[in-house]
Amino acid sequence: MVNRRSVMAGLACAAVMRPQQSFAATAATYEDAVRATWAPLRTEGGFEEIVRYATLAANSHNTQPWRFTLGPRSMAIAPDLLRRCPAVDPNDHHLFVSLGCAAENLTHAALALGLRPTLRFEGSAITADLENASVQQSPLLAAIPRRQSTRAVYDGRPVANDLLRELERAGTGEGVAILLITDRKQMAAITDYVVEGNTTQMRDQRFMEELKAWMRFNEGEAVATMDGLFSRTSGNPALPRWLARPLLPFVFTERGENDKYRASIGSSAGLAVFVAEHDDAAHWVEVGRACQRFALLATSLGLKYAFVNQPVEVPRLRAQLATYLDLGARLPDLVVRFGTGPELPKSLRRPVAQVIA
Repeated sequence: MVNRRSVMAGLACAAVMRPQQSFAATAATYEDAVRATWAPLRTEGGFEEIVRYATLAANSHNTQPWRFTLGPRSMAIAPDLLRRCPAVDPNDHHLFVSLGCAAENLTHAALALGLRPTLRFEGSAITADLENASVQQSPLLAAIPRRQSTRAVYDGRPVANDLLRELERAGTGEGVAILLITDRKQMAAITDYVVEGNTTQMRDQRFMEELKAWMRFNEGEAVATMDGLFSRTSGNPALPRWLARPLLPFVFTERGENDKYRASIGSSAGLAVFVAEHDDAAHWVEVGRACQRFALLATSLGLKYAFVNQPVEVPRLRAQLATYLDLGARLPDLVVRFGTGPELPKSLRRPVAQVIA
C-alpha cells in the first residue's frame, strides 16, 4: 500500500513523464504545488472540493488509482485501471484499499459542506448518495490536510493506553478488526516477516521495475506528474536523474534496506494490523476506510504512521503471518507502524480536473 518505500535516495528511474498530467503551467515550484494540494477545505468549493479532499487519502505508491463521477446528488469512486500495479498488487487488493481511504475522506469533507453521504459498494465502484444535512465538522476533518505516511525513524516513545484504545476504536470497521501490537518480542517477530518480504520483492525484477516507474527523484519530476514516490517525502535528497542512475546498485541493496526496516520498526511505538472478515473487494474498501480513520486520528493525536506491507504482498508470508497472529481463516490486510516522529515534505496529488471522469 500507500507510499511505503525508503529507497528514494536519488535512484534512477525509467518512468515516462506524462505531459497531460503536468502541473507546471499552474505551479512554478514544488512548494507552490504542495500549498495547492494540501490547502484547507474551501466550503464554497462544492462537489469538486469534496473530490479534492478525497484525493488527499493514503494510496498505494501514490498512484492515485481513482476516477470520480459526479451526479446531481451523488458521486462515485471507481478504479482507474491504467494506474494498477500488477506486480505488487496482482489482485487489486491495495487498489480497493486506496479507494476505501478516499471514501473515508469524502465522508468528512461532505459533512463539512452540509451533505450527508450514504456509501454503497456495487460492482467495482463506491457510490456516495448525498442529502442535505446540517454542517458537521468531525474531529478528523482538520487532520486530512496534515496526514502523511511518514517513512522516517521515530523516537521510540510509547503511546499511552488511553490513546491506544482510541486508535483501536478508529481502526475498527464494518467487518474489519485491528490488532495493536506493542510487545517488543511480537514486533520483532513481525519485523522478520517484513524483512523476508522485502528481500523477496527486491529479488523480483517485475516488482523492481514497477517500483522504479513510480519514483520521482527531484522536484521537477514530482511537479511534472503530481503523483508517485518523491525522494524527499522519505527524507532523502532530490538528485538529477543523470546522477541517480549510476548510484542505483550502490545505494539500494537488500542489506541496506532491510537494516532500514529493522531500525524504523524498532523506533516505533507499535504496529497495527488490519484484518477483514473476508478477502474480497468490498471488505478491502472497508479496510481502507478503517485505516484512513486510524491515520487521521493518529495525526490529530500528534502521531506518525507508515506502511510496512511486505508480509501482505507476498502470498506465502501473508499466510504465515496469519498463522503467527492466530487469525484462523482470516488474512492480514495491512501492516502499519506508528509512533512519534518528524515532519517530512509532502507528496503531491493531481488536480481535480484530471481525476473526474
